[in-house]
Amino acid sequence: MRDQIKRSALLLSSLLFSVGNGASAQDLDALIAERADAVEPKVIAWRRDIHQHPELSNREFRTAELVAEHLRALGLEVETEVAYTGVVATLVGGRPGPVVALRADMDALPVTEEVDLPFRSQVRSTYNGQEVGVMHACGHDTHVAILMGAAEVLTSMRDQIPGTIKFIFQPAEEGAPPEEGGGARMMVDQGVLDEPDVEAIFGLHISQSYAVGEVGFRSLGMMASAERFDVHVHGSQTHAARPWAGVDPIVVSSQIVLGLQTVISRQTDITRAPAVVTVGTIDGGVRNNIIPDSTTMTGTIRTFDPDMRASIHERIQRTVTNIAESAGASAEVVIYPGVPVTFNDAELTRQMAPTLERLYGADKVFESPRITGAEDFSFYQEEVPGFFFFIGGRPVSVPAEEAIPNHSPRFYIDEEALLPAVRAMTTLAVDYLQAAM
Repeated sequence: MRDQIKRSALLLSSLLFSVGNGASAQDLDALIAERADAVEPKVIAWRRDIHQHPELSNREFRTAELVAEHLRALGLEVETEVAYTGVVATLVGGRPGPVVALRADMDALPVTEEVDLPFRSQVRSTYNGQEVGVMHACGHDTHVAILMGAAEVLTSMRDQIPGTIKFIFQPAEEGAPPEEGGGARMMVDQGVLDEPDVEAIFGLHISQSYAVGEVGFRSLGMMASAERFDVHVHGSQTHAARPWAGVDPIVVSSQIVLGLQTVISRQTDITRAPAVVTVGTIDGGVRNNIIPDSTTMTGTIRTFDPDMRASIHERIQRTVTNIAESAGASAEVVIYPGVPVTFNDAELTRQMAPTLERLYGADKVFESPRITGAEDFSFYQEEVPGFFFFIGGRPVSVPAEEAIPNHSPRFYIDEEALLPAVRAMTTLAVDYLQAAM
């Protein structure tokens, strides 16, 4: 963590103060609301266009071109092809001040859309060698449109901004092809938070977990780290009628699966934070009467605490290797780096929460439950203080029990959520910068 830029002290003063040019926070809220209202039709049009033309991770060529063209038209300094297809623009305000970043993710999923919309996706592509439908089943189309709208609003009030704002349009949040890499990690590696150095970053995600007009977030660990693990078990091949003549890796694998359940249920203090270890695949053998030489298992680890994550890694290694050795087999565990915990900086969260309460109403702002899904916004949060929050996309007329989960082919959002989200991203940036004065 770059301690020199963790300047939470800049946020110790109230966000509801007068700015240097005499305009009050209420005046700025009114100006932002007016400019956001004006851009709303564009935001809806951008969202529908992007939804109709979804692109998979690291292939967001059309989306990136649309974004870059818009940002250049605003007169911003624009950098393209960051982490393959990422777009970054910098807005230098009318007065000196700190640097804040706003981020949106651009990629879609290999999902065939089942929502009957006039702008529904008909796109087909190739994923892992298979022909698939492509859909914005996680709402990234709305994230892009919201940030495009926020960029226009903020650019229109450049003179009132004391500092600099970076707009980060990121590819491959859903996961880049393994041989390519990408996403937030590559954006960070390529210096997206540097020159000028970003001091705080904000991001949002739309979800039907909340109704339109509602917001959810929590301090510290909000979304889990997500790590893939592979287990390779080596036995000794033999005839299935003579199992004693070899070592059966299928039976050993079965014992390992059961043993791994105790890593959480019996070896981890889950009063600190929840954790999950799941085996998702087992592959081994080619014929019913042959005990194979080896098997391979894959799974996922989800944690909310970095220390617990390290402990769970150690316990998985020990459990797997000891069970295999007890049966005369051998096993190797590979745990891939994955995605860190989405960790909202406590001081930044405390100071920025009033902004969302002011915009949405205190009764519409909720503490989010911990979410075992993952979000690579966490890579930015490992470098600078970050604040990530959820906005409601479910129509207010639809009960919570009928919410459609993200990644479903039936996922949809109510476009009434877009305008308040533009105001939220815009106002978070302005409030943060004004607090530094």
